[in-house]
Amino acid sequence: MSKSIEEIRAAQRAKGPATVLAIGTATPSNCVYQATYPDYYFRITKSEHMTELKEKFKRMCDKSMIKKRYMHLTEEILKENPNICEYMGPSLDARQDLVVVEVPKLGKEAAVKAIKEWGHRKSEITHLVFCTTSGVDMPGADYQLTKLLGLRPSVKRLMMYQQGCFAGGTVLRLAKDLAENNVGARVLVVCSEITAVTFRGPSDTHLDSLVGQALFGDGAAAMIIGADPDLSTERPLFQLVSAAQTILPDSDGAIDGHLREVGLTFHLLKDVPGIISKNIEKSLKEAFEALGIKDWNSIFWIAHPGGPAILDQVEAKLGLKEEKLRATKQVLSEYGNMSSACVLFILDEMRKRSSEEGKSTTGEGLEWGVLFGFGPGLTVETVVLHSVPLLATQ
Repeated sequence: MSKSIEEIRAAQRAKGPATVLAIGTATPSNCVYQATYPDYYFRITKSEHMTELKEKFKRMCDKSMIKKRYMHLTEEILKENPNICEYMGPSLDARQDLVVVEVPKLGKEAAVKAIKEWGHRKSEITHLVFCTTSGVDMPGADYQLTKLLGLRPSVKRLMMYQQGCFAGGTVLRLAKDLAENNVGARVLVVCSEITAVTFRGPSDTHLDSLVGQALFGDGAAAMIIGADPDLSTERPLFQLVSAAQTILPDSDGAIDGHLREVGLTFHLLKDVPGIISKNIEKSLKEAFEALGIKDWNSIFWIAHPGGPAILDQVEAKLGLKEEKLRATKQVLSEYGNMSSACVLFILDEMRKRSSEEGKSTTGEGLEWGVLFGFGPGLTVETVVLHSVPLLATQ
């Protein structure tokens, strides 16, 4: 007997919500310490004569809340590629040659850890979502990762290039739709970011570029996401309950990035922390209205750490207790701003700390949480998370 379209459609869908089943992270081995970075940066870019600008950069680094970052770019690589060290030296070819190879490799390191934690065969991965703001190529980093990991040639791939810092939320939104609309799907999500595309020497006429030099770091994070987990072999961490994206009002040109012969240029043209803090409660109300939640201290927080000013203003605007952004600030301190990968690092930090501290759930003992991605546009991604009891993850 033939089935109706409705019956076929129903059979294609999962029953429950998309769930984070494993997380893995990776960084390059080269670690730079924020306290000594201004001296190194002005020396390597042959800019030590710009003494006033160097003092300004030191103050930026001091206020950044960052202790250390990881960068693929070493002194040796920069000496071999002096154009990268100039403020506006034509250098796209050199940058591309580097990131096209290294972005998938760093992504592989994170993915291998996530797959190991998940505990299933990589042949069971049905979909791959890869995101990077570092470089563009065809076939893309998704294809390269498929080859590096030895995934099935039939894995369904989606490549996201040049999205920026909000995209850690975007990949979760897309993975949620894929997992819930394809029964049995297991989605490998990878965000891999390398600052070799944005590194450049200082300019006293383009201070927002210096802000980026003080904040950005390299890192990759990977997740396995699927619905209806098999609790005998899979350990759910967070359920993805809802996901939304919006462009904030009056924010045109607030954050811009332009891919040019000189690499990816970065521009901050408006009061980004002010625009985000002014609009964040509207996003929260829309996201949590159906759950009847109005107390923003009653949920756990995963917020993209675009910079310390954003976190400070969000805290003040919403009256958040100090501990609410603890995991976010910890990741900013240890890794800097890793663009799209940041929120996945923060989720990893939170579930680990929850387990170490004997909390009842992966969300620091709280049932509900929010993940925010902020980035160019100004675009905001809002993901509502449901924390899973830690007993289920043991």
